[in-house]
Amino acid sequence: MAAGSAATLLAAVACAVLVLLAPAVSGDAATLESVPDLVKAMYVNIESFPCVRLLNLSGEIGCSNPGHGLVIAPIVRFKNSDDQLAQPSAVLLPLDQMPAFFLRVSNDPELYHKVAGVLVESNGDKLLELSPDRKFPQEDFAPYSNVSHDWNPSGSGIMWNRYDFPVFLLSEESTQTLRKIADKNEKSSNGYQANVAEFDLVMQTTKAETNGSESCLKEQSCLPLGGQSVWASLPPMSNASAEHQKPIIMVVASQDSASFFRDRSLGADSPISGLIALLTAVDALSHLHDLGKLKKQLVFAAFDGEAWGYLGSRKFLQELDEGDDSVNGINSSMIEQVLEIGSVGKGISQGDTLFYAHASRNSSISKKILDGLQSGSDSLGSDNVKVKPAASSNPGVPPSSLMSFMRKNTSTSGVVLEDFDSQFSNRFYHSHLDSPGKLTVHRCAHLSHQR
Repeated sequence: MAAGSAATLLAAVACAVLVLLAPAVSGDAATLESVPDLVKAMYVNIESFPCVRLLNLSGEIGCSNPGHGLVIAPIVRFKNSDDQLAQPSAVLLPLDQMPAFFLRVSNDPELYHKVAGVLVESNGDKLLELSPDRKFPQEDFAPYSNVSHDWNPSGSGIMWNRYDFPVFLLSEESTQTLRKIADKNEKSSNGYQANVAEFDLVMQTTKAETNGSESCLKEQSCLPLGGQSVWASLPPMSNASAEHQKPIIMVVASQDSASFFRDRSLGADSPISGLIALLTAVDALSHLHDLGKLKKQLVFAAFDGEAWGYLGSRKFLQELDEGDDSVNGINSSMIEQVLEIGSVGKGISQGDTLFYAHASRNSSISKKILDGLQSGSDSLGSDNVKVKPAASSNPGVPPSSLMSFMRKNTSTSGVVLEDFDSQFSNRFYHSHLDSPGKLTVHRCAHLSHQR
């Protein structure tokens, strides 16, 4: 099932970070026998990961150069997010200062115009939280009115702003290199002006001179997000008419994440832990016989582009309405229940593996799903896996693909299985720090056994 969409797009970027070293005049100059030798002596390639420009029908977010030319500026290291800049500079920024700095830049025009670019250090081992998404991610798609709930208390929202300067995340090795260069600049700042910018930074990205996705697609200067959603059924479905079909239980998960730095969107907990659990369950069920005797038809789907406006799930529903060949065999009127597996990599409490079931509405169907999950957890015995209903004080289901189904049909019965109750347990939601090292794989396996 192709679930691409032109609603949100990724601007094409070609990125490079170079450090320009002011060449010293010495006897070594005689060894420079060609222009490539000179370039090699003057520039050092810096390994980095870009913040890119994203576009939709109404505007832009993300990062890009203000024009087509190179950005050249001296490197200045910020010790604190409230440091000042005396001249246009490339800011070397500690990772723990990132949210405060970008929030400040967005509200301080004078500082904004002095930022030629930002290099974010990679050292994040000691950080307790970092989430560039909003406190209520994708609140515009919520099927309920209370969007003031902080599902993501660590969220700063900085990834949804527009920055007309390049931003890169440095590798650990590059971080050390740039620190030394910035320190040398700082020490030489009291000398003659000719020596102040002894090291300069060159950062280059392409900029599409467009105001939205429609024009950049015509100019072929951007690429669409999403487009790789997939679905399958157990047992395989026929093209029978609706009256001869079984009620459908859809089991879904997201397959992509987001980040301030697109090439570092790992999403180990959100959402990959849920995708792993879904795939493990599908594999286990595929080895069972007599699935055709089940009273319900199982359909599994992994949606792509969910981090950007639920592109995959909304496109899936659109294709169902249009009777597209990509969803041939599925009748939307037969979808009885949606079970979504969300973030499940941190489900632990006082030694037990604990998950929460967030129901879309109090229906007998949702109750049956919850009862089934609880029965499955009890069957594991010594593994101490528990499933509890989410708090009734929650405004509704958390940010999830289920929201797309509920906005399409408010009477949709669905359950989202998560490792949190009222707030995300993942303090690095949609951050490059949402990495596998912060998860315990056996929790995903425990969950899949309950399917």
